[in-house]
Amino acid sequence: MRARVAAAACGVLVMSLAGCGGSDGGGGTDAGAKPGSTADGTTGRAKAGTTGLERIPDVGDRLQKRIPADSRQVVAVYGEGRDDADSTVVLYTKKGSTWERTRSWQGHNGKKGWTTDHREGDKRSPVGVFTLSDAGGVLADPGAKLPYTESASFQAPRYWAKSHWHDFDYVIAIDYNRVKGTSPNDPTRPEGQSKGGSIWLHMDHGSGTSACVSLSKSGMEYLLRTLDPDQHPVIVMGDRAELKA
Repeated sequence: MRARVAAAACGVLVMSLAGCGGSDGGGGTDAGAKPGSTADGTTGRAKAGTTGLERIPDVGDRLQKRIPADSRQVVAVYGEGRDDADSTVVLYTKKGSTWERTRSWQGHNGKKGWTTDHREGDKRSPVGVFTLSDAGGVLADPGAKLPYTESASFQAPRYWAKSHWHDFDYVIAIDYNRVKGTSPNDPTRPEGQSKGGSIWLHMDHGSGTSACVSLSKSGMEYLLRTLDPDQHPVIVMGDRAELKA
């Protein structure tokens, strides 16, 4: 198990961060769940018309071509709009030569929406295709297949609103401006501080984040137990217009 003292979390330094993503507040329900979703934010498993897909739905050629040929797990984050904080998180699994919509959850992204040129502190999530290599959190490893770092250094500051205290109980690092193979809270930013960093998948509290993508605790547990380095998982994320472009 890796252990590092965190200096950064979710897009900006911990000491200056004003809440990135969130948790379920320890209550076991997703405060941001939309009508038609379950209490934990799940919107359902694969249904008719969600198997045998030739490509990831609603993703245009520009981003589709950036999905590695050997990737067999894709987490797609469909933002509602460029300036919107609501999103839908969908896991697609490749079966043979086609994709299957495995499971989905309601979630949130940057409180100001999305950007193709993310900058430190802009409160927007970066659009793009990124690998998923490392995980961690305050809580013990739930059975993650990705390398997992359990550390109290992930703990959200207690001066944050109580609803945010469990934000980082579980996190999966999105490989944007970070060094793969390190703990998610490693502050190293190869492209420089101004490009931001520490962009994670983490637990949701029902509103927008500083730049991360958040979903329910049960959703995070499912992804941690499912995403497999041998399947070369990636995340495709952005508002719906940018994804289709």
